[in-house]
Amino acid sequence: MRDLSSFKGCPAPQPVRLEGRFVVVEPYGRAVHLEALWDGLGGMAINPLLTYFAQPDFKGIEDFDAWLSAVQKGGWVTEVFRDKATGKVVGMANYMRPDPANGVVEVGGVAHGPAMSRSPLATEAHYLLARHVFDDLGYRRYEWKCHNENEPSKVTAKRYGFSFEGIFRQHMLSKGKNRDTAWFSMIDGEWPLIRAAFEAWLDPQNFDDAGRQMRRLEELRAEIAASAT
Repeated sequence: MRDLSSFKGCPAPQPVRLEGRFVVVEPYGRAVHLEALWDGLGGMAINPLLTYFAQPDFKGIEDFDAWLSAVQKGGWVTEVFRDKATGKVVGMANYMRPDPANGVVEVGGVAHGPAMSRSPLATEAHYLLARHVFDDLGYRRYEWKCHNENEPSKVTAKRYGFSFEGIFRQHMLSKGKNRDTAWFSMIDGEWPLIRAAFEAWLDPQNFDDAGRQMRRLEELRAEIAASAT
């Protein structure tokens, strides 16, 4: 158990560059990333992709630009994902609602473009983001929240090792309707196990010659947990 008697908070998340074997996580810069991110998220196909985001549908890249500017001014730290193999921008996520005094931050505004589908890019990107929060910044709690109707997001959160905590009913308005929000978290005491499973999954030996996973992330996490008892 972590000794909190001398805990004095954590640094607020700042734009950061993180590099893995498959993906580079890099700070969003409008001049560099706006068009590349728009294209990587499918252009006007972004609206179906972001069905469960709260903002109104985008009418074009100008709306997307305005939204990104607004959320960053509101305190989000936007990070984009770049595929190392192709050099293309393929997705994004944000550090949101930081509470440095208590060592709590959320990852949200997550969007994986089509090029991330059924690839290790997303898993590695979220491993890098979580590792930065816990190992570099010393946070105690890392949150994932999503629209309760967003089943793929809930499945993804659990796969990454977030624990489901419950539903906040009528938590917010989303596209003019009530939104119930599902809350998930991982905490610092759980992170060593979660990190070990991520690293075992990302190990080159866990992929066959076609680049397919040989063992599932959940399977590895359960095995590591069992071996520790």
